[in-house]
Amino acid sequence: MIATRFFSVRFALCSLIAQALLLCFASPVYAANDPAAVPSVAEQPDSLQWFRDARLGIFIHWGIYSEGKDSESWAFHDGHMPHDEYFAQAKTFTAANYRPAEWAALFKEAGARYAVLTSKHHDGFALWPTRLSKLNAVDGAPAGRDLVGPYCDAMRAAGIKVGLYFSHLDWSQPDYPSILPPEAKGAAKPDYKNVWGYPQGPENPEAWKRFLAFHRGQLEELSTRYRPDLFWFDGDWERSADQWHFAELRQQLKQWNPAVILNSRMGGHGDYETPEQFLPLAAPKSPWEFCVTINDSWGYQKKDHNYKTVRQVVRLLAECANFGGNMLLDVGPLSDGTLQPEQVQVLKGLGRWTHQHAEALYGTTAGIPPGYFLGTSTLSPKRDILYLYYFDRPLGPVPLKGIRNKIRRISVVGGPELTYSINGGAAWLKLPGIIWMNLPDTAIDPDATVIKVELDGPLDLVPMSKPANP
Repeated sequence: MIATRFFSVRFALCSLIAQALLLCFASPVYAANDPAAVPSVAEQPDSLQWFRDARLGIFIHWGIYSEGKDSESWAFHDGHMPHDEYFAQAKTFTAANYRPAEWAALFKEAGARYAVLTSKHHDGFALWPTRLSKLNAVDGAPAGRDLVGPYCDAMRAAGIKVGLYFSHLDWSQPDYPSILPPEAKGAAKPDYKNVWGYPQGPENPEAWKRFLAFHRGQLEELSTRYRPDLFWFDGDWERSADQWHFAELRQQLKQWNPAVILNSRMGGHGDYETPEQFLPLAAPKSPWEFCVTINDSWGYQKKDHNYKTVRQVVRLLAECANFGGNMLLDVGPLSDGTLQPEQVQVLKGLGRWTHQHAEALYGTTAGIPPGYFLGTSTLSPKRDILYLYYFDRPLGPVPLKGIRNKIRRISVVGGPELTYSINGGAAWLKLPGIIWMNLPDTAIDPDATVIKVELDGPLDLVPMSKPANP
């Protein structure tokens, strides 16, 4: 077991040298910082505004696992692939067809306002030339160059905000499996028998301190070299927030890059929530995004052909917008940097829809609650335009209930003006009639039709708790 824990003596030796250098030159990694030195999110009211307005981002899982044999990092962690075989995939990680400007053009065509690249997954393989480990795209693979910098430059040139995924845990770093989480003390649970994540003998707090120095050192490199707009963290679950010193880490990240925003996988010290693969059934209370795969896999897997249709992806995006959230849609390039044709096709189809319906998507706020309209919706910033997303082909007029405002105009976004009628209601109780909108077949979008309801002022809805009688 000891012989297989680390991928090679060479990498282990290099890692120890890197740690020594880091401990010599780095500042203390979890000494308390002055809170006054870093403005809080509340003191930076616009720090999250671009994120709230963005609606669509692209997630990119790319690394040595992109050979397509099995899942990213988990393949060796869970014993699906021998450790040596997993890391042998680095020998074919060439990035020979990596053209980040083409990625950026495609993402922009899809309508994405930000992108997130896996700078380092749980396996510890870094896509940038970190000075703290030789397990990276320059020193440890035939790619032989920095892959993060060109990505950042290409996205920014296309007007796309730059996000970097970073795994807190590192199943290849020798000092990582050195302590147990508090709940494991004295327990003999199988969960803590994994050699990559936990010590198999006595705990070593000094090794954990060295790992935190390594962890902070890599984050400082990413923060100061690339100045990401967003950090998308993962891998926080094997230790407690106190063991990670996440409160202090937040301070450090904001010092290195004051404008950066952070996802929630920081033990409660992030800026927004990141539900994964299951769309929330109710709106989260804080800013949020839904991260989801185009098929069933994050990284490229040869066996996975279960792709979502454009119509399905549009519906997921619309449902996110309905609750005021974003969708982070994942793609998995091959080891050479080529994007899968099926994924390209979905992104292009999505782009047709997002560009045609941009006014109903970007910069909008959450729509009306269920019950007023049988579909999803968004509102313009002034709340005087209601956008209704309709996914089906109606058999008759489409109803809208509970709108007290006078209607100025109803039309289809990118299409014709619609006729409508209003009947019913109890004016003496300020209970409006139902608006019946006539949606002709010629105005229906194949993925989702958006009806634009222009009001005479900010939306005035009948409260859902309003009784039928006085």
